[in-house]
Amino acid sequence: MDALRSRAQSCTKCPHLASTRKSVVVGVGDPAARLMFVGEAPGAEEDRRGEPFVGAAGELLTKILGAMNLSRDQVFIANVLKCRPDTPGQPTGNRKPTPEEMATCLPWLEEQIRIVQPEVLVALGATAVEGLLGKTVGIMKLRGHWQTYQGVPVMPTFHPAFVLRSETPAVKRQVWEDMLAVMERLSLPISERQRGFFLPRAVG
Repeated sequence: MDALRSRAQSCTKCPHLASTRKSVVVGVGDPAARLMFVGEAPGAEEDRRGEPFVGAAGELLTKILGAMNLSRDQVFIANVLKCRPDTPGQPTGNRKPTPEEMATCLPWLEEQIRIVQPEVLVALGATAVEGLLGKTVGIMKLRGHWQTYQGVPVMPTFHPAFVLRSETPAVKRQVWEDMLAVMERLSLPISERQRGFFLPRAVG
């Protein structure tokens, strides 16, 4: 993984991204993890710090991992795109990677997956699903339904940023049900308390 990281740092296959990035955000975590999370692309904070999922969405992902009794250093976290998508004329904000950008960058992610050899992949959001699996059906339809990437089970779920925007117990529960399914696939212990997260409490 260190050798891959070194090679990726000098990648210029997307000249417009190479000229605007501050960092090549390769990935973080255990390179021999059983569980790997895949997002879409670095945002401004990730680009600045050189680490994926370090903003508000990253904080939520860390909390989700904590609820699973896992930490960031026990999993591996990466993105489909290793450079922040450029936003010409926009001082702030992010944009979705183009299909061409994702296709160009995908070999880096494919190599990471071969190195990590995870037992389960989690695709965070529609763009990650599109980049990883080539599916544009929509995350609402795919979420919670197991897919496969080169023989590895893939659980598509909502991106943490979407959870933060929605702030509804129903969406939180849906993501948590996906994580429970992941835990079951990995034979991780699940307590009754964990099974009850975000369920409506009985009144009376």
